[in-house]
Amino acid sequence: MTARPQHLSAEERRAATVQAVVALAAEQNPADITTTAIADRMGLTQGALFRHFPTKDAILEATMAWVSGRLLVRLDMAAEGAASPVAALESMFMTHIDFVAKHPGVPRMLFGELQRPGETLAKRMVQTLLRQYEQRLRRVMETGRTRGELDADLDVRAAAVLFIGTIQGLVMQSLLAGKVGHIRSEASTVFAIYLRGITQRP
Repeated sequence: MTARPQHLSAEERRAATVQAVVALAAEQNPADITTTAIADRMGLTQGALFRHFPTKDAILEATMAWVSGRLLVRLDMAAEGAASPVAALESMFMTHIDFVAKHPGVPRMLFGELQRPGETLAKRMVQTLLRQYEQRLRRVMETGRTRGELDADLDVRAAAVLFIGTIQGLVMQSLLAGKVGHIRSEASTVFAIYLRGITQRP
């Protein structure tokens, strides 16, 4: 059991709960994470945990909100700091890869939520995240087409789907190999191949 933290505000306790879930998801099947395990990781009783979250689903929803907020903000910063649309795409790609490498439990949770039967708020939040991500990519790609950096005939919708899918493929392979930390070593080469497919032809 983790040492019992003291004097945390309600907001700090909720944030610590999210971090505990993300850490546990890196170590085991996210579907198998129990409130007992979360409370134990935090050094709390289940009763104390439920004072901040009424249900396990509420904990998952807070975790998905944290993932969405953090990832989208980082992607926006990556794009805004880039010198060109192509540079923005590369920065966004590597930012996402870096996020996964730092939080390997996140993709396991996202994949898990999307595979759950039926509709849940957490699942809808993941779907919303993917839509918002795609919208950001499409804006950057439209600018790239306008400036002549990308193929004038590029289907930006398909290119955005492939961008996310390429990262998902890298993540899936790294999870299967049990080497998520090595994902960065493959990312640059993979992005270069992707970029050749969307840049303007001579």
